[in-house]
Amino acid sequence: MNNLLEEIKTNLIAGRIDQEDEGFEGDMVGKPGVVELVKSALERDIPAVDIISESLNPGMEEVGRLYEEGEYLTPDMLASAECIKQAMPLLNPQLIGGQVPRKGMFLICTVQGDLHDIGKDIVATMLMGAGYEIVDMGADVSADTVVENLIKTKAPYLGLSALLTSTMVHMEEIISRISQQGLRDKVKILIGGAPVSSEFAESIGADSYCEDAFEAIHKLNSFNREGDKNAAT
Repeated sequence: MNNLLEEIKTNLIAGRIDQEDEGFEGDMVGKPGVVELVKSALERDIPAVDIISESLNPGMEEVGRLYEEGEYLTPDMLASAECIKQAMPLLNPQLIGGQVPRKGMFLICTVQGDLHDIGKDIVATMLMGAGYEIVDMGADVSADTVVENLIKTKAPYLGLSALLTSTMVHMEEIISRISQQGLRDKVKILIGGAPVSSEFAESIGADSYCEDAFEAIHKLNSFNREGDKNAAT
């Protein structure tokens, strides 16, 4: 792998956004972080697709492994996710230009009555880095707004988040409204959040429950592969 791409990956895993970040050992201040390294890679005409596929994606896969094994805590994962969030605007001109294959539009929101958005933001950022076009509808989003955006964008994927037991009921309301509009077979619906479970997802007719952003990526990529197979037959 290109040394610069390896440096981007290493700094992403360390959660170093820029040269002001000290790193886990506290001795990296002044050394380029993800933002500076991505800029350098683009200046050297390294394609955005290579930066994403060889640095950002494998870097976040490693963060996911460390998180799942308990070596990383939530703040560590948030730091790496913030690196992705800061890097993507630098890569977007090439993404928009079509150099990186896009995997489909993903609408995401926190449901009505729920103002928590950290988990949603992590998922949105991670999926953007994985090649999905993100439409973030924000927090406290009503069923009407979700349906309006689905009709407007014709997005094939929808993510619903809730952190409160009292608001997760709105997920079922949203799915019911989508069905009433005749859109249910046109969109895959993923749900997540602390009070949510696979059993709840099945009970309300969602396509999948995702425990975290890494699982959301795996599920969406699986849906994409299924779609490719169906298109080929």
